[in-house]
Amino acid sequence: MTLVTPAPAAMPRPAGPATAAYARLTEVFPSLRIAELAADERLPEGAGWVSTRQLAEGGAALDAFLAWDNAQVLKDYGQQARPDVIASFGLHRYAWPACLLITVPWFLHRRVPRFPAAHVSFQRALGRMAVRVTDFACLPGDPAASLPGAHVVPDEEALRAEVRAAVAEHLQPVLTGFGPRMRRGPRALWGMATDEIVEGLWYVGHLLGEERRAMTELEALLPGTTKPYVGKAAFRELTGPEGESLPTRDRASCCLFYTLRPEDTCVTCPRTCDADRIAKLTATTAA
Repeated sequence: MTLVTPAPAAMPRPAGPATAAYARLTEVFPSLRIAELAADERLPEGAGWVSTRQLAEGGAALDAFLAWDNAQVLKDYGQQARPDVIASFGLHRYAWPACLLITVPWFLHRRVPRFPAAHVSFQRALGRMAVRVTDFACLPGDPAASLPGAHVVPDEEALRAEVRAAVAEHLQPVLTGFGPRMRRGPRALWGMATDEIVEGLWYVGHLLGEERRAMTELEALLPGTTKPYVGKAAFRELTGPEGESLPTRDRASCCLFYTLRPEDTCVTCPRTCDADRIAKLTATTAA
């Protein structure tokens, strides 16, 4: 009788400084799953994966990435969008989840991971991201302060500065890659980055049941005087037909959706008047 020795069970991967935050994000937003890689693991390639570094290079990988947006516009709206509109859509669809890589650990656990472009890969069709966390900032007293790569900062304002720096470090090469295709200058591009930071965490804060705290945190994070970002969180309150409070904000940039549907602007677009915002917000609540 031959005895077969079972293979040893795979050892669970040690939790990193952002593991719990990413797990909580997926709980409330299953469309995005983030895998943390070990230091010796390679970023996934092929099968729809694209690294941030490849997008920043602005070559064939970016062409393929934007071809997906072009196909979606043709399918959803039955018309060809301008190339700069396609590029703007593509940047949004990358930058929105990319900002959450940094803002969600900050919001939930006061930890700010750093992500050079070479440490992130994205599979947009599946809603997957793979990341390598090597450095992060945290506050004094955080148990994670003893982990490799920890950088302890003295207070909340210093941690907010780390958030701004981490997002800028990650998005700067991405904006460089997308910029020539978008026909926008640096101010407009950083206006888009500002909006992605705000609207991503605002939405996730709502899913977490902490919308008001997210708004307060974002107002402190982006007060309107922090370069290279353009504008501030820009939240304000509208009053609904029943006297209810309806939070809204004014975007620092335009997503160009109006070029496809001029009659259907976004609810936070500067082109959308307050009466239309109230109508859209109350209809969403009713639904």
